[in-house]
Amino acid sequence: MHILLTGATGFLGFRTLEKLIANQGIDKITATGRTIKPTHHIFDPKVSYELGDLADKEFVAKIVSGVDAIIHAAALSSPWGSYDMFHSANVKSIQNLIHFAELNGVKRFIYISTPSMYFNGKDRFNIKESDPLPHRFINEYAKTKRMAEMELEQSNLDFISLRPRALTGRGDTVIMPRLVRAFDEGRLRIIGDGKNIVDLTSVENVVDAIQLSIYAPNQALRQHYNITNGEPVVLWDKISLVLAEMNRQLTHKKIPYGIVKTIAGVMELKSQITNKKEPTLTVYGVGTLAKSFTMDITKAKEFLGYVPKVSTDEAIMEFVQWYRNNEEN
Repeated sequence: MHILLTGATGFLGFRTLEKLIANQGIDKITATGRTIKPTHHIFDPKVSYELGDLADKEFVAKIVSGVDAIIHAAALSSPWGSYDMFHSANVKSIQNLIHFAELNGVKRFIYISTPSMYFNGKDRFNIKESDPLPHRFINEYAKTKRMAEMELEQSNLDFISLRPRALTGRGDTVIMPRLVRAFDEGRLRIIGDGKNIVDLTSVENVVDAIQLSIYAPNQALRQHYNITNGEPVVLWDKISLVLAEMNRQLTHKKIPYGIVKTIAGVMELKSQITNKKEPTLTVYGVGTLAKSFTMDITKAKEFLGYVPKVSTDEAIMEFVQWYRNNEEN
């Protein structure tokens, strides 16, 4: 089997690539990205890297040729940015991939989507895939990721769309490192009462869900699936754990959510009318730290046979060890 893996040089893509290499049923992997970090690069005879822009039709035509299945993990993932940037990275890219996948008879298309589209600024518990989405998405990222899902829904492809929540583990260069940096810069405070419950997800569990999707039966196709560890946790307890393992101690001082949200809104407005740069605080970023957010994974268990194997604490310790090693280097 020949797999095309987009976003192979990112956190999830890199971890997925490791497992695909070990899969004896896969003999060739075309791995794409924009740049390759030394910490996210694998040398293996199965793997050939192709660096380029998925919004470029000629590039996509080249990499899709001869492929049996596509795992599309590439995206512009950020709480801030222009619609045009997100549309190019998240919508135009999938339009190109779908077009050439249909032309080349690709048998399976696995898309890494996001649960950010569920976010409405309120506490939400046990969200199901069938629950109504907000009338207005929280940011351009969530909006364009949903648009990408709709492109798949309108295609003729056998697709599976995964919505993994807050990935944690070895190789994370986004979520936990951002919190550590905020602490080191004196900017991290508990927002709200510090008791909000959320789902975190081991990256290893998401990789398992991707592998299950490659071989999923017909009744599982053309569906969206929530993916989490299935064990909601108190978010600030886990942030404190990460910091404690790195010899840092989170202050227990709390800031009311309403105040921080208002400040974030003012910062966003100022950025929009001045330099357009990402503000220090965004309404979405503040909400993810203050609001409860859990998802129902019954559907993934039933149709994909998904069973979370790596616990949240195991994933956190895996990240801490990796981060320490790379921090020292």
